[in-house]
Amino acid sequence: MVIDNARNGNAMKHVNLSHRFIRQAQEEFAKGDRLQASEKAWGAAAHAVKAVAEQRGWRHDSHARLFDVVSRVANAMDDPELRDLFHMANSLHQNFYEDWQTDDFVQRGIERVHVLVGKMERYATTP
Repeated sequence: MVIDNARNGNAMKHVNLSHRFIRQAQEEFAKGDRLQASEKAWGAAAHAVKAVAEQRGWRHDSHARLFDVVSRVANAMDDPELRDLFHMANSLHQNFYEDWQTDDFVQRGIERVHVLVGKMERYATTP
């Protein structure tokens, strides 16, 4: 079906972006740029969630909808940790604007977003 192929292609685009951004987050952090590291990690999380939403035909065009997708997937996959991981990612997004997190918090946040990206990638390929 054409729609399924389009969804698969768009989902993979988001998966690839999430991998690129998590790599960039680690690189920015290594260079000492907490703000860019924070925002790249948020981007990785957002695109990972968008991959699952795209695969399932769900809307994902706002922060509220991303939180809804995470909640729906957490319920469907019986994985409540997804909510905590996504909250961590969202705190990094806030940190980009406020710069209130220490290096330790940002580093831990990037690590947790990496876990989220892996889980969401698996769920994007699960019917």
